[in-house]
Amino acid sequence: MDGNGRWAKERGKLRVFGHENGVEAVRKTVENCAKLKIDFLTLYAFSTENWKRPKLEVQTLMRLLVSSLQKELKTLHKNNIRLNAIGTIDYLPPKAAQELREVIENTKENTGLTLTLALSYGSREELKTAIKAISAKVKNNLISEDDIDEKLINTHLYTHDLPDVDLLIRTSGEHRISNFLLWQIAYAELYFIDVFWPDFREQHLVDAIINYQNRERRFGKTSEQLS
Repeated sequence: MDGNGRWAKERGKLRVFGHENGVEAVRKTVENCAKLKIDFLTLYAFSTENWKRPKLEVQTLMRLLVSSLQKELKTLHKNNIRLNAIGTIDYLPPKAAQELREVIENTKENTGLTLTLALSYGSREELKTAIKAISAKVKNNLISEDDIDEKLINTHLYTHDLPDVDLLIRTSGEHRISNFLLWQIAYAELYFIDVFWPDFREQHLVDAIINYQNRERRFGKTSEQLS
């Protein structure tokens, strides 16, 4: 969800103004995904690198996280949405982490869209953590090196209960992945749009999905094999 700061700068405002307006784009996108019967949506809300940003901006983002979770609980239930989170959640301020866990617990019985917030998330950190855990099991003779395969690696990732990514959308016109779900997007379709996140609307989402539906996903095979 990229471009909040530049969106605010174009309007002569502080970056935090962009983040505040980005919340509305989150709300609409989540509701639209639920309406479209999409099963899984993951939002890159705050990266491990984002902790390096100015203190005021980080504090604002954490405040917005808490207030949004408090406000949106009824909407989550109304749309049968289950909240999930990935990342080093313990790094969040105590109030934000507590509010997040409470909403996750409160919505765990919902059976519609699974909404995953990537918070204090970095894919390299995720992979490093998985490698350490697997290495410890090998060292302690709980598993052998021959047991290490894709399935085992998947079980040690933050996303162990989520499917691989089908479609990755990045807003703001930037063409990079920025340390997001590097393992999980191995065969994802990438869609870059020259729209700042606060301006992202339902039609942009629909356009991305239609674009995805018209692509040929071969997974290493030829077109002739698929037909």
